[in-house]
Amino acid sequence: MSEQVQLITFGKRDPMSSLDRSGDGNKVFADPWQQSPLYKNGSVESSASERERFLPPVKLDPGWDSMPNSTVGIKKSSTVQQIEELEKDPPKDRLNIVYIVMIIHGIAILIPWNMFINAKAYFENYKLQSNQSSPALIDYRTNFMSYIGMASQFPNFLMNIINIFVQCGGNTLGLRVLSGIIITVIMFVLTTVLAMIDSSEWPEMFFWITMGTAIVINAAVGIYQNSMYGLAASLPMKYTNAIIFGNNISGTLVALTNIIVLALSPGKKTSAIYYFVVAIIILMLAFDAYFITGHTKFYRHYCKLTELKKQEYHEKNANSRDPFYKLLFRSFGRVFTKIYHLMFGVWFTFFITLLLFPTVMSDIKPLEIDMDGEYWTAIFCFLFFNLFATFGNLTTEFIRWPSHRWIIVLVLLRVFFIPLMVLGNFRPETRSWAVLIPYDGVFIATAVLFSFSSGYCSSLTMMYAPKCVEHNDAPIAGMIMALSLVFGILCGINCSRIWGFVI
Repeated sequence: MSEQVQLITFGKRDPMSSLDRSGDGNKVFADPWQQSPLYKNGSVESSASERERFLPPVKLDPGWDSMPNSTVGIKKSSTVQQIEELEKDPPKDRLNIVYIVMIIHGIAILIPWNMFINAKAYFENYKLQSNQSSPALIDYRTNFMSYIGMASQFPNFLMNIINIFVQCGGNTLGLRVLSGIIITVIMFVLTTVLAMIDSSEWPEMFFWITMGTAIVINAAVGIYQNSMYGLAASLPMKYTNAIIFGNNISGTLVALTNIIVLALSPGKKTSAIYYFVVAIIILMLAFDAYFITGHTKFYRHYCKLTELKKQEYHEKNANSRDPFYKLLFRSFGRVFTKIYHLMFGVWFTFFITLLLFPTVMSDIKPLEIDMDGEYWTAIFCFLFFNLFATFGNLTTEFIRWPSHRWIIVLVLLRVFFIPLMVLGNFRPETRSWAVLIPYDGVFIATAVLFSFSSGYCSSLTMMYAPKCVEHNDAPIAGMIMALSLVFGILCGINCSRIWGFVI
């Protein structure tokens, strides 16, 4: 009697085996076909297709889909694995050190501008006052704020553009931040020295030297500001808001300083020197604070994550033969399609803000409240604007409404602040229109809402943008939003000059 042995392969029977594969011809294997009535005397009376009907399918066990990735050749890149590991357990910002540093940089970014506009009396009534009465000098003195605005915002805007396109978002952002601070400090030292020198014999030359220093300072600030927004965009969104928060704290500090100076009544020269020295101290503090961030695990974590995201993107596009500039503009196009509404939002926010502040707000005079004009402007214009804009920034840490899709509606509603301001007691001596809103209370309430909404809307638009794009595109989004912000300031300042002709 023949020995019947069942051959097991891949965990299943091999129904086709009739001989021992090891070469033992005496062993006979059970075959379902041999037990079929169609099999007679060892002969086959059916076609091959009929035979196949009795055969169970041969399966590979374990199956292809159950094999580990390394077995079947599907393996995640080391870059992706590192990204996943970093995203699993991000470190905390201990003691909010990085957040505080971002606030310090926000203060330092706007200190130059705030110091120049608050030293208005020093320039117009001290340095540009002279026995000379040339038409040019009179023009420089009368329109000094317009000149300083142009000398400040055009270089700032231009350098924002250059900073984006030159080695966009590369590893040089930190170097640009430090270079911008150093150049600004050097120029402020020169400005302080000029304040100590008697320039009464050459006021026109002093004016142009001042314009030159303002151009250099704000060009450096443009690089500094744009780079900081690029760095903050790699961090959670509240760190972008920290810079804007610092911007408004900067204005608040300078406004308080201005009130103290008015109360103490020192000379215009002494006041200006105090302004410029304080600016230098704050800028040096920001310079030192920058190095603190590099020693925090939190900051290094997000910097590494951003670099890995960029590396992952480049690995996916490694086979692309397109030149660098095409890849660069493709990145801009990709970012623009996702944040164009937020770009408009931050532009329009600052356009409306600078259209009314400080030009209109500083020239609205009290009708019902008996207060000295200088204190009225210092408190209800400069202090109120910066203080309540700061409250608006701070509110976004707890309330983020509406979403990035609908924030534009809130931004557009701010256009109604224009008639509420200009129809009040704005430039009563020279206006041709009647004062339609002769109530100080309405102006104060409008100033509060206007200032609060400026801080709130600017924070939300700037915070939303980096989170609407891929992580590797976040620095580009941050710098583009900073450019839109500066462009809004530039447009607002220049368009604010129309009120002298319209009202």
